[in-house]
Amino acid sequence: MTGIDTNVIIRYIVQDDPEQSLLATQFMEKEISAAEPGVVNAVVLFEVVWVLRGAYGYTKPDIVRVLEALLSAAEIDLPRSEAAWKALYLFKRGAADFSDYFLAEINADHGCETTVTFDKKAGNHSLFTLLD
Repeated sequence: MTGIDTNVIIRYIVQDDPEQSLLATQFMEKEISAAEPGVVNAVVLFEVVWVLRGAYGYTKPDIVRVLEALLSAAEIDLPRSEAAWKALYLFKRGAADFSDYFLAEINADHGCETTVTFDKKAGNHSLFTLLD
């Protein structure tokens, strides 16, 4: 297996740099497969959301579609995929960021009763305890 960095995923999705986008597309479409998937870890997913929103102005529905495609792809191996799917479900409906829900799901899987936060949007969900 091969790990995939955020910038490769971004170039593949956005197609904004002719040279790098071509290389990313060739890699994603020819070098990884269901039999030999590429690894996309939680940090990469967090960064993809952050870059798409901040640098490219993607809306929440656009980001949800990208995450659904990544999580569904047989060519992608995602450690903690169950937590990622739960986080995506919460992100679609909630006010907090995808990364907040994902880290809270990972913490819950690890046996945590709650995740403490100062983030008021996250703090409204039962996975979190707001420190105030």
